[in-house]
Amino acid sequence: MSGISIIGTGNMARTIGARAVAGGNTVEVMGRDRSRAAALAEALGGGATAGEWGAAPAGDIVVVALLHDGVVPVVAQFGDALAGKVIVDISNPFNSAFDGLAHREQTSIAQEVAKVAPAGADVVKAFNTVFRHVLEKGRPDIFIAGDSARAKARVGAFVKSLGLRPLDVGGLGMAHWLEGAGVVTVGLANHGVGNLDFALGITELPA
Repeated sequence: MSGISIIGTGNMARTIGARAVAGGNTVEVMGRDRSRAAALAEALGGGATAGEWGAAPAGDIVVVALLHDGVVPVVAQFGDALAGKVIVDISNPFNSAFDGLAHREQTSIAQEVAKVAPAGADVVKAFNTVFRHVLEKGRPDIFIAGDSARAKARVGAFVKSLGLRPLDVGGLGMAHWLEGAGVVTVGLANHGVGNLDFALGITELPA
């Protein structure tokens, strides 16, 4: 199993943390509000702990569970404390209408994270195409993108420990398209599906 540090104390942090604990992983929660991080760690159980904001995370995999506009600044703030870590960006940079991306260039939050991450850290995009309650209660496919095969293998093993299927979509440049897929899920929820009780996935034909 893996050592996981989660930066953030919101709903996705709670959901990923709960599945991580259930999967036998060691979990640390880090938040600006130490008391809130401690409360979440206590709620997760399974020996989950609260870390100090800005300190070196205990886990080898660091899940940044923050709103998209906070991800890059926080990674930059942690700086060398993230050296050697696998940084997982789960954010969706939706525009105000939720029908497009907030950034106009062909980039992604994960690619911008890679620009400020310390030497030796690897960045992986994951979990952004899944609604929180589906991640909590279902078994959705988890798409991952990153330039390091080793980092993706580690994140893939973590995803499997959650009882879910990791699917590698390619290099970190594909994170832009995963963010676009996040927009597609919102469009489906508002139109073709009409609710939030689904996730994008892959259906394989029998050989």
